Amino acid sequence: MSTTTEQRLSKHLEFIYGGEQAAQLTNRILKILKRFKAEHPDLMASNSKDCVSEQDTILITYGDMVQQENHLALQTLAEFLKKHLADDVSTVHILPFYPYSSDDGFAVIDYKQVNPVLGSWDDIFRLGNDFRLMFDAVINHISSQSAWFQGFLRGEPDLQEYFTVVEKDTDLSHVFRPRATPLLTPFETTEGEKLVWTTFGTDQIDLNYSNPEVLINVIDILLFYAAHGAEFIRLDAVTYVWKELGTNCINLPRTHRIVQLMRTILDIAAPGVAIITETNVPHKDNIAYFGDGTNEAQMVYNFALPMLTLHAFQTGDVGTLLNWAATLELPSKQATFFNFLAGHDGIGIMPVKDILSPEDLNEVTARVISLGGFVSYKSNEDGSRSAYELNINYLDALRDPQAAQNDTVIVAKRFLASQSIMLSLRGVPGIYFHSLFGSHNWPEGVEQTGHHRTINREKLKRSQLEKELADPQSLRYHVFNGFRKLLRARIGSTAFHPFGEQLILSVHKSVFALLRTSPAGDMQVLCLHNVTDKNCEIIIDLGSLPITKAERFIDILSQQQFSVNDQKLKLTIAPYQVLWLRT
Repeated sequence: MSTTTEQRLSKHLEFIYGGEQAAQLTNRILKILKRFKAEHPDLMASNSKDCVSEQDTILITYGDMVQQENHLALQTLAEFLKKHLADDVSTVHILPFYPYSSDDGFAVIDYKQVNPVLGSWDDIFRLGNDFRLMFDAVINHISSQSAWFQGFLRGEPDLQEYFTVVEKDTDLSHVFRPRATPLLTPFETTEGEKLVWTTFGTDQIDLNYSNPEVLINVIDILLFYAAHGAEFIRLDAVTYVWKELGTNCINLPRTHRIVQLMRTILDIAAPGVAIITETNVPHKDNIAYFGDGTNEAQMVYNFALPMLTLHAFQTGDVGTLLNWAATLELPSKQATFFNFLAGHDGIGIMPVKDILSPEDLNEVTARVISLGGFVSYKSNEDGSRSAYELNINYLDALRDPQAAQNDTVIVAKRFLASQSIMLSLRGVPGIYFHSLFGSHNWPEGVEQTGHHRTINREKLKRSQLEKELADPQSLRYHVFNGFRKLLRARIGSTAFHPFGEQLILSVHKSVFALLRTSPAGDMQVLCLHNVTDKNCEIIIDLGSLPITKAERFIDILSQQQFSVNDQKLKLTIAPYQVLWLRT
């Protein structure tokens, strides 16, 4: 290993733990990396700099999202996805598939095992034969039932510093709270009751990264995932990993340095593996996880996009979305956005608190509630609480609350128009399973679990799902087939490359418009999206744009052609219509 590599590791460790521990820790990690590289020489063959293109889309799904009687869930998922999506989706993000005790997988009992209810590592590998894989690294916290925490409770000396114990009456008022539950949870140990740090709930015990042994173990887990087929590793809730009394304990400098250390380690041992940071924080703090564009995350979740897109459709005005999108610059050709509109969690409010006004947020929230959604809250420094996220299926969030029953075709067109905005923006798109297959809210699930997030986590019977997909009258049929048309058009155009150019255009208050250009500059697509149920008349002066001169454009979705006169493109965009125009 080069001297430069050693220096990078040493500088990270010195920043995190100080000079005295840095040298010894550097030597330990270098030995781990040397052994790993000898055991897995194949992982040195690829490079994350070239790991994504316009052909990449990531499907977000639970391992048991599709169920079939007498079949293990991961086997059913693999068969279903291979049958329906082999040509349209490149990557599958399997939400935590490890043994767990709560939160649908995010309270991990054992990081290195597959939940036997879902299947085995062989089933993960089988899925990896047809798709690239993304794993969750749930490394901010661990289940209270894990061996580490149970050993802590029993007083095992090596595990006493694995978790953060806080003395009673310690001032924690500055600590940012993403939940309305208490920050500390009392546990009975062999040494009496101890108050333990639990950011997300009593069953999710925060790991103590001020103990370097925790970091060494987490490095081992990341390398294990790389060796088991993960090409993308999602760092769940990583913004909370470093605790420092007197601060808000979120987005701290050592937190960023830990992510940079993880990036350095993967660059050395598995350079084809990319890190994706999941940090549900205000936009400016979120994009800070790019680092300098070469040293931190290769992708960051574009957390402001879901709420701003929803706001545009609910108001019929793309102005705020447009202005924000115009700021989306990439720090390098090695880092890009992970664009998404829906996932297993809700629609975050924190990412847009400095973008949307309180009045706008109140209006969006009231509309979501009227459509059957819920609000999850967080605790504030003054003891009050405020809205943290909206819990609703994204398709239902776009519905018209005044309409007694929405027409299937209109519902599908409106929803697909929102998704096409996400697909057209620079970055790699992430599509939640229930979005791709046109699902509705699942209020029965909320009643069963008592958790608002369950509204968008329904598990589906394969037979019923495929029956609806085959029915031209069903909503699932219209959404899924419309989505596939968008995906195939995107795959076929290098203009949508994640590192291509992007120019946001203001052409009409209700039309989200942008010009995408391929990295080589040889292909351009003008993307137009009507967010309303009204026709929009627009005229675009092509002479003022960096666009190839042409006499006509063709819509790569419908093959419809549009003439250009005197360098002016004049057209009418129908309600919720999407046009992807190339010369």
